[in-house]
Amino acid sequence: SHIFKKNHDMTKAWKGRTVQLLRVDEHDFTMRPAFGGPAIPVGVDVQVESLDSISEVDMDFTMTLYLRHYWKDERLSFPSTNNKSMTFDGRLVKKIWVPDVFFVHSKRSFIHDTTTDNIMLRVFPDGHVLYSMRVTVTAMCNMDFSRFPLDSQTCSLELESYAYTDEDLMLYWKNGNESLKTDEKISLSQFLIQKFHTTSRLAFYSSTGWYNRLYINFTLRRHIFFFLLQTYFPATLMVMLSWVSFWIDRRAVPARVSLGITTVLTMSTIITGVNASMPRVSYIKAVDIYLWVSFVFVFLSVLEYAAVNYLTTVQERKERKLRERFSCTCGIPHSKTMMLDGNYSESDANSLAGYTRNQMVPEEEKQEKMVVHLAMSNESNSSRKRGLKGHVGLRIIQNTHAIDKYSRLIFPGTYIFFNLIYWSVFS
Repeated sequence: SHIFKKNHDMTKAWKGRTVQLLRVDEHDFTMRPAFGGPAIPVGVDVQVESLDSISEVDMDFTMTLYLRHYWKDERLSFPSTNNKSMTFDGRLVKKIWVPDVFFVHSKRSFIHDTTTDNIMLRVFPDGHVLYSMRVTVTAMCNMDFSRFPLDSQTCSLELESYAYTDEDLMLYWKNGNESLKTDEKISLSQFLIQKFHTTSRLAFYSSTGWYNRLYINFTLRRHIFFFLLQTYFPATLMVMLSWVSFWIDRRAVPARVSLGITTVLTMSTIITGVNASMPRVSYIKAVDIYLWVSFVFVFLSVLEYAAVNYLTTVQERKERKLRERFSCTCGIPHSKTMMLDGNYSESDANSLAGYTRNQMVPEEEKQEKMVVHLAMSNESNSSRKRGLKGHVGLRIIQNTHAIDKYSRLIFPGTYIFFNLIYWSVFS
């Protein structure tokens, strides 16, 4: 008997006293407190533990929070000399009435159960009850991407009673805006959390009536630096790279064509990569405007060379016809004849030494034939060199088309003007 008293099981005695003290089996807890009377007020406060993720593709967010309910149930009152409360875990929750609060527009939610259900029930002697649980919920967030990635998003987590209308249960924030607490360490990789605040209103359902609905609102502003590095800077560099073709010789067809095609394909890859991580919305986003305008600039640089090449071909065709029409065969081989385009070498010029002006062009044909002639026998070597340098300079100038000259100014100027307007509107 001595050993039995020493090893007496106090948990059994405490359990019996607890059940008897709360008189759980003496009442029907399937009904709300004060059933048939006025609506029972249920206060709510929330402490946000973490904002786990924001998904633009799925348009939802995931949040972990401590959800607490406060109400009074006189059926749970008990006598106490020191006015201390009693705390229980989730096993007692299944035996009493608790508010049937759910998350509106939630996709997934669960109560954490490691190592046991994260539920706490605290009962006070006068019948006041504190019911707390740790919940992770994934809910919808209707996002507007018209200013993406220079946008701000406002999302809401909505709480509401599923069965009880406002005539049976009055759901309210226990301490107004102070009912919402957040952890100072909450942070997201792509967003800056600007503020949390609470609101409440009535929600109407045509079949069941009016319900009290509580809102946890939070505003997020997107970090732009990531998109500057991954999207805007590469697109701008591709546009600037396409301008290099304006300084390349117009006769260097492989160089200019390959540069233009490379920049066009790179811009297409950037656009595809950005859209792959975004939902397929039916409106234009801010990043789409920038990328597609940049793509147009790159594409126009390719068309610019197409125009230059075409006009160069037309010009050379005309010069060829003039050469065939006004070629000189008077004592000079056909291969030695020079036209006004100045495309000759110094050896060609030296081979004409000894031909006088009269030998090259007959007197009666001077006014009809436009042939470049050199009277080197009557001129000094210095004047001959100056003439050759002038013709070489003329050939270099002719290798740059007028369209290229204007494009060197128009393309950068227009693109800078577009950037000024874009960043002033969306930033």
